[in-house]
Amino acid sequence: MANTPYPFTAVVGQDQLKLALILTAISPRIGGVVVRGEKGTAKTTTARGFAALMPQGQLVNLPLGATEDRVVGSLDLEKVLTTGQAEFRPGLLSEANGGILYVDEVNLLSDHLVDVLLDAAATGRVTVERDSISHTEEARFVLVGTMNPEEGELRPQLLDRFGLAVDVVASHDVAQRVGVIQRRMAFEADPEAFVAKFAEPEAAVERALVRAQEIVQSLTLSATNLKRIATVCAGFDVDGMRADLVIARAAAAHAAWRLATASDADGSDNLIAEVTDTDIRAAAELALPHRMRRNPFDSPELDQDRLDELMNEPLPEDDPEPDPEEEDGDPGRSDSGEGDGDAADDSESHGNDENTTESDSGNREQQSPATPAPDRETSATAEPSSSTGGVTDAEPARQPNGAAPVAKKEDRAVQGAPFRS
Repeated sequence: MANTPYPFTAVVGQDQLKLALILTAISPRIGGVVVRGEKGTAKTTTARGFAALMPQGQLVNLPLGATEDRVVGSLDLEKVLTTGQAEFRPGLLSEANGGILYVDEVNLLSDHLVDVLLDAAATGRVTVERDSISHTEEARFVLVGTMNPEEGELRPQLLDRFGLAVDVVASHDVAQRVGVIQRRMAFEADPEAFVAKFAEPEAAVERALVRAQEIVQSLTLSATNLKRIATVCAGFDVDGMRADLVIARAAAAHAAWRLATASDADGSDNLIAEVTDTDIRAAAELALPHRMRRNPFDSPELDQDRLDELMNEPLPEDDPEPDPEEEDGDPGRSDSGEGDGDAADDSESHGNDENTTESDSGNREQQSPATPAPDRETSATAEPSSSTGGVTDAEPARQPNGAAPVAKKEDRAVQGAPFRS
């Protein structure tokens, strides 16, 4: 009986704890689960039962007195010196690869080791560095840390790094408590028969997990999803952006789980793969409680009324696209004469002949091309400027020595260019 885990689906209640474990298994980048509650609330039983559904089917316990070498692994330096080859001795993180790493009373573990655990859970690998020798090992596991708040709190900086948090309490419902007693006694009387009774529900969860891990790879969050997540996190005034990222990942995992269980139930794969507000709300209920600012004696529970308000709050509209005509102005008109100069440059670049006529006073007038651009004004000629000695704005004055005309600084500017010299 000691080697037979209690079936995951046989646990009475603790739905939030079950969901948190499932979501983290679907998307390990969520970053682990911290379970807060008193002893005797099936924390270890639920985690051990869920580990049996994982690919490796194992749960690795991390004792409080474990050293860093025992946790992350070590390198056999003596063999390095004698043979020139590094031999890696796996630690608990490597042993938990593909399963669950369970840390009881994580709040009593040293802060440095908690940091190491959280880094490995988020990245899926562990790196050992000793005397200029580095070795990286794969370590993909679901991190589950339990704690009794009466024995001390986890530092907020470390608590925030756990992706999801669940507060568990013993049920006060009489029917549920009776169900717990009956099932536990039946399991202790005949473990094999009890496990066989839940074989089909266990297999269904295992199939749905595999399917959800495939679905989540193809899910994307829409702009509306992201706005809703940001609205919820801003409304609860959480610190930093970690809550937003965790909710986004957990919402996608929840959508994948919802679709996987639905397709397994009716055998249909024609479901719409999208993240909904239902998924976001479920993720927020697990990702926000341990990140909210509260006074020492405030309840750790999430304010459901406030969450309802934020989920129903109108989302901000997208900023309208700027009108290019309003932003750039009329390309054929400019108060400073740039438009006329551009028209002349454009005519010269296309090789259009300029028909000029000498007036009685020696002034020249430039005629516009035969086919004006749609955006340009229909005025055919530019009026001579009295301040420039009769030279039009469309054509720069020629140099006394007969050199090519030099355009004014503003005339050389190319319309639409981001900068002007």
